[in-house]
Amino acid sequence: MRIVLTNDDGIDAPGLLAARQALEKVADVLTVAPDQNRSGVGRSISFGRPLHVEERRMADGVKGYACSGTPVDCVRLVALGLMDFEPDIVVAGINHGENLGDDITYSGTVAGAMEGIVIGVPGIAVSLSIDRPWHESAEELGPMNGNLHFEAAAEFVARLAKVALEGLPEGRILNVNAPNKTREDLKGARVTRLGRRMYKDELVEVKDEEGRVGYDIYNNPPGYHEENGTDFAAIADGEISVTPVHLELTDDAGLEEIGTWDVGSLLNGTLG
Repeated sequence: MRIVLTNDDGIDAPGLLAARQALEKVADVLTVAPDQNRSGVGRSISFGRPLHVEERRMADGVKGYACSGTPVDCVRLVALGLMDFEPDIVVAGINHGENLGDDITYSGTVAGAMEGIVIGVPGIAVSLSIDRPWHESAEELGPMNGNLHFEAAAEFVARLAKVALEGLPEGRILNVNAPNKTREDLKGARVTRLGRRMYKDELVEVKDEEGRVGYDIYNNPPGYHEENGTDFAAIADGEISVTPVHLELTDDAGLEEIGTWDVGSLLNGTLG
């Protein structure tokens, strides 16, 4: 089994290191990650500028590759043959912070795994649910990184990768979230559906040292709808959540209703 490993926290993130060390026990692993934090970039790609890639020694001395682009760019570079490595599966993470419910549409971690669908292989996104100030990056967490328990999640995903390679239906990824707990404190793991967020952002005006006005709009930790069977419920119960996700975005139910609209007539006529 050959795994391309990426993330959105950057090549130097401890979660990436933990994932690589666990995955190496079951597969050949190629690590290609952004050269700096790219959290929240979603499925963005780099247009209009060349991508730069350089070898980078990770904290344990093992070679990885740092890319100037996004997580999607990292996976695409491998798929196009830059490293002469044909992956069987894409793993993204371990993210420093959860990717639950509606949040996955913003996530560079989930986007990296979803690129597996595009290149025709399974994908797994894995994130650690941690108690941190909202929207702080891995670098900003500072000393808190020492209190993050990546090991259990990393080993779980290494085992899950073998199962996913054999049994995950085509065109799907698995979105995995783990509580920030040691192996002994985890309550289990379960398959879940995505829950729903309740965002509580406010428009706050701020001024910099030069008096320029700016706006802080991501300032309050979101809540979530408490429902059984969701990824939120699993994390609240101290369990790892495993959620299947696909890229089929067409609303099949809506097709029937909207199909009755005479959209062709909208090409002509007057406005107002």
